[in-house]
Parts: sequence; structure tokens; C-alpha cells
Amino acid sequence: MKILLDECVPWPLQKLLTGHEITSVKRRGWGGIKNGALLALAEGEFELFITSDQNLRYQQALAGRRLAILELSTNKWRSILRAGDEIRARVAAIRPGDFVRVNV
Repeated sequence: MKILLDECVPWPLQKLLTGHEITSVKRRGWGGIKNGALLALAEGEFELFITSDQNLRYQQALAGRRLAILELSTNKWRSILRAGDEIRARVAAIRPGDFVRVNV
């Protein structure tokens, strides 16, 4: 699966998601792009967008998108690491257009 990590998500998360093609907003040179434009860019190239932006689902119209979105409840690396099994399971089960929140 092609996965894009938001600027607010720690890069080491990619080590937990082996077997996927992962890059970040920063690595793509998309830093500072607002959520609506960022989601439009991501939807053209990625299957899953992982963020810890708690406001994304309220600020953007997510219905009808092909891009799946996984929202982490925090961007604290230690918490994410402890929830690694749950995150991997959610990534494995997510489908196009899904919005899934993981409390880590």
C-alpha cells in the first residue's frame, strides 16, 4: 500500500509498517500545504494518509474520497510504538475512503 505520513506524524512510524511504500509530506516537499489541497494531492498518488491532526475530519469534507485516512490520537512516539500492533491491524483492514481513528 502507498502511504503518506502527515507532517505531524513521527517518521519512525514507517519502521512499524514494513511491506508498504511510505513517504512523508516533508519528503515530498509538500510541507505547509493546507489540508484540503494536501488531501487532493495525496489522493492522486496514495492509498492511505496517516495523520495526528485532530481537526482534519471537522475541517474537510471526507465523504466520497478514495483516500483512506488513519487518525492517530497523538503524535508522541512512545505511545505510537506501544500501539504498533493495533496500528498495523488497522492499516491492514482499512479500505478506500475509510476514516479510522486509533486511540494510542
